[in-house]
Amino acid sequence: MTDAMTGIQVLTLEDDCGLRLALLDRGATWWSLQLPLPGETTPRELLLGGATPQAHLDNTAYFGATIGRVANRIGGALIARKGRVWPLVPQAGSRHQLHGGPDGFHRRRWFVESSSTRHARFRLLSPDGDQGYPGALTAEVTVTLPGALVVDLELRATTSAPTPVCLTNHAYFNLDGTPGDVRRHRLMLPAAHVLPVDEELIPLGPLQTLAGTAFDFRRLRTIGTLASDGSVGDGVYDHAFLLDAAPGLHPAATLCAADGRVRLEMQTTLPALQLYTGAFLARERGRDARALPAHAGVALEPQFLPDSPNHPEWPQPSCWLEPGQTWSHQIRYAFATR
Repeated sequence: MTDAMTGIQVLTLEDDCGLRLALLDRGATWWSLQLPLPGETTPRELLLGGATPQAHLDNTAYFGATIGRVANRIGGALIARKGRVWPLVPQAGSRHQLHGGPDGFHRRRWFVESSSTRHARFRLLSPDGDQGYPGALTAEVTVTLPGALVVDLELRATTSAPTPVCLTNHAYFNLDGTPGDVRRHRLMLPAAHVLPVDEELIPLGPLQTLAGTAFDFRRLRTIGTLASDGSVGDGVYDHAFLLDAAPGLHPAATLCAADGRVRLEMQTTLPALQLYTGAFLARERGRDARALPAHAGVALEPQFLPDSPNHPEWPQPSCWLEPGQTWSHQIRYAFATR
């Protein structure tokens, strides 16, 4: 379906269990993810989103968008390799680049290469010099609903010249079905190290062990501190964790609704995960067109560590893609209900 006013194409996928995912060609974006639950009269909406496709895209927090060419922050909006330096386009009012730049992949109209009721494949051509990056890049995103309440995401790219690549999806989850305080959710991250950052969220130095700190999510626990009156404090995160990765798909996160009725098990082939608990979401508008509260959703973004192109010393695979190679990674979102 294509909106006559905006030209935005909407694709709807649905599996045999009733899981329904609505996608937009602009940004290869997730707009809505609905899950039927026993005893609930309407499917539960699991994502933050706008009232219409255009309203969804008008939000500035990358709701459900495909992020590229490189997810997260690049310090000083510069990348350097083998004696060469490439200045990148920074965000407005910032010295740094975020999520591929102000005109990153989240703002582009992706070509719908193929689609059905169970899959959609998007393709984007990014020219040499796009947002400052070297090499002409071809990116491809395939979304599949194989059944059993699973969403599979395959991310691929090829290039004409050496360039860093890190594609991911920026969906915000609230498994309670309403945009309340997501810090009531329980979270588990299989990670023993976190990356320290400064006040501008640029990496400060080497990875740090997180045992005994507020960053230790190796056991399932409430994201924020629950007070006796039901209020939630702390739980303010915008940090990257180095996953305890193994070859192939490995666990990335477990997220459980506050009411215990929905559980998300995420797996990925990517080495790290950014946890953002939505401290600034009050700037955005939700499905009822009203302003969202802060912490209305949580973004779980599998990726390389922030500023990776400038840190070959970090214990993860290189994010640099060479001509003749294919950058290929997967993310799996498996839901369960109770």
